[in-house]
Amino acid sequence: MTAPPLEGGLRTRLSVMMFLQYAIWGAWLPLFYGFITEHRGLMPEEAGTLFAVGAIGALFAPFVAGQIADRWFNTEKFLALSHLLGAVLVWQLARLETYGQLLVFGLLYSLVYAPTLPLTNSLAFHHLPDRDRDFGKVRVWGTVGWIVVGIGIGQWLLHRHTPEEADRAAVRAAQVAGMADSFRLSAILGVLQGLFCFTLPPTPPRKGRERFAPWEALREVGRSPLLVLFLISFPIAVVHQFYFVHTAGFLGTLEHPWADKINSLFGVGGGGLMTIGQMAEIAVLSAMPVVTKTLSRKFLLLTGLCAYVLRFLVFAYLPTPAAVLPALALHGLCFGCFFFVAFMIVDEETSPDVRASAQGLFNLVIVGLGVIGGNYFAGKVAAAAGGDYRHLFSVPMYICVACFVLLLLFYPARRARGTEAPAAI
Repeated sequence: MTAPPLEGGLRTRLSVMMFLQYAIWGAWLPLFYGFITEHRGLMPEEAGTLFAVGAIGALFAPFVAGQIADRWFNTEKFLALSHLLGAVLVWQLARLETYGQLLVFGLLYSLVYAPTLPLTNSLAFHHLPDRDRDFGKVRVWGTVGWIVVGIGIGQWLLHRHTPEEADRAAVRAAQVAGMADSFRLSAILGVLQGLFCFTLPPTPPRKGRERFAPWEALREVGRSPLLVLFLISFPIAVVHQFYFVHTAGFLGTLEHPWADKINSLFGVGGGGLMTIGQMAEIAVLSAMPVVTKTLSRKFLLLTGLCAYVLRFLVFAYLPTPAAVLPALALHGLCFGCFFFVAFMIVDEETSPDVRASAQGLFNLVIVGLGVIGGNYFAGKVAAAAGGDYRHLFSVPMYICVACFVLLLLFYPARRARGTEAPAAI
């Protein structure tokens, strides 16, 4: 039976939710390493610890936020309160100066913000009439939000914090100091998201077989295909950090004639060329309503892993602008065909009463354990590579090849389950 169309008002509300959710994160994350090392004077090891601490919240998300949303409290109200509290905490990061202060507030913020990532997914899935047809139309606005704030803060740094009469070192110092504004922007967006979440459709908890929802979700994750998906997603989340941590520095070693034009379009201090990947992600997510109806989940996951292999292959063995710039666009396939599809698989392979907890468990793997392990492993490989990007990027390439083979052999090929009818709004 054909699912009813996605009502325009609901689509708008869920899209705005996704836009603000990822704008909050994208406002400061690409600038955080430069700000704390260059402006606050932290050592690289201390910066690495802060990034690891930022993932701790994802470890607790399924056991706290998942239980609350699945059993005790409306999801939209939990999101609203979390974002309002998170806005207060992230505002403080702009003025904190010592490593200890940053560590404490970074931990507190991760505990508040990280659980909201899987909960926005579970809330959207709860109300969408057709998972395959509608989720891409909504989730794509999260990517748009990331791009908009990234370009916005880059332009702010270019025009507000770039002195005209100064040497290169003084310009960089002024821009890095101005990155404190990214936390303030994130806080403002957090307040907007918190207030907006009160307008989202009611998403009440459900009764289930287990009083502790994460335990029931763990049992379901232990079945195929979720077990295979979770096991393979961890190493992919680890190598995902090689892209986010080292690509900006790698691009800085390439000689190309477009640097000034890129700065004029995207501003300074951020990912610059890396936004090509997010733009490609928009195209891929926009196509998902069609491809998820015609292609199997397994084929899409394998396509995402192929994109990972090819991107790292180009970075390692073809480090020329003509090859690297198109390879950046492969980020759209990496995220869209692997992680985006994985979100849908987690939703369709779990019971309705534990889906928030299941999304939280998957978030634990990719944003918690994956980020912690990825930052540690990428740092070790980078130290061993000693500036040799061929060695640095060949390691994640071979890991992705192994994951491709394992998924090909062990992930079952079968049709996706249907979408449960959404609750009345």
